[in-house]
Amino acid sequence: MQPSLIELPKHLDLRGNLSFIEEDTHLPFKIKRVYWIYDVPGGEVRGGHAFKETEELIVALSGSFDVILHDGEKEYKFSLNRSYYGVFIPKMMWRGLENFSTNSLAVIVSSTNYDADDYIRNFDDFIKQKKLT
Repeated sequence: MQPSLIELPKHLDLRGNLSFIEEDTHLPFKIKRVYWIYDVPGGEVRGGHAFKETEELIVALSGSFDVILHDGEKEYKFSLNRSYYGVFIPKMMWRGLENFSTNSLAVIVSSTNYDADDYIRNFDDFIKQKKLT
């Protein structure tokens, strides 16, 4: 699978807009975990790893940031700044989040529970494992 930008539903209302995620409608996986990243100091980068089995959807609920992905051969860049767009990240995809704006909030919807053994934290090791698959 390739990474992709997913447009989520957007219901406009004068009282405020509403968007949502449904696992059987908007995601190609069942939701096991949801976590968020916030208060990222200027210039910091999050991520810097890949998952062997985990698939994710990343949404910028507030502010903006870039999602940089690498599949072992090609790099992808997604700039998120709207809460009704998310980036789908398939398993075995190196990821980094950077260029966080002030007060940005990233929510990540994950296909697995936390498992330290699912992480690949070294890019060279990631490339070696990609070549084996």
